[in-house]
Amino acid sequence: MALLEIVTVDGPDYEVLLKNTQRVRDFGPALHKLLDDMLETMRAAPGVGLAAPQVGVSQRVTVIEYPEDEDDPDNTKRVYELINPEIIKKRGAEVGQEGCLSIPGLAADVERATHVVVKAQDRYGKEIRIKAYDWLARIFQHEIDHLHGILMTDKAQKVYRLVKAEDGEIDAVPIDEIPDFHRQAQVA
Repeated sequence: MALLEIVTVDGPDYEVLLKNTQRVRDFGPALHKLLDDMLETMRAAPGVGLAAPQVGVSQRVTVIEYPEDEDDPDNTKRVYELINPEIIKKRGAEVGQEGCLSIPGLAADVERATHVVVKAQDRYGKEIRIKAYDWLARIFQHEIDHLHGILMTDKAQKVYRLVKAEDGEIDAVPIDEIPDFHRQAQVA
């Protein structure tokens, strides 16, 4: 396995983050290596989800790792590998704060469904369906948005700059204007 470089909105290759991805049709060794490398990269970042465009690959692939038991998060982490995922059912709505490995230094208040059903394929091409609730549902929606070139700032109600306070804690300081990275790409 290898650590991959995470594409950020302030980097030279950021336009891959703004485009719709290609459907995966080959479920062979190259896909398996990509999944393994993405999982290692996500863990090292550290993050809870990573989509292929975030490592410069324009394919419908994402990995997520989340604890099944919030009382024992270190020992109950489950890995989700989603190939060609789509949300087939949504229910509820809640605004919550999100971060993104490709948008370092910012957080955003984003409204997401509280319950989703996702249809996808596993690393071998077998169809799977996953029901996700609350925070896990938010992660699925965030990562699947990446596969459509949608960033958290595109759906944000409020954006915050993350700054280190004197006590070492991280504070989220509201900023007045929501960045539009799609518009910035058109201007550049």
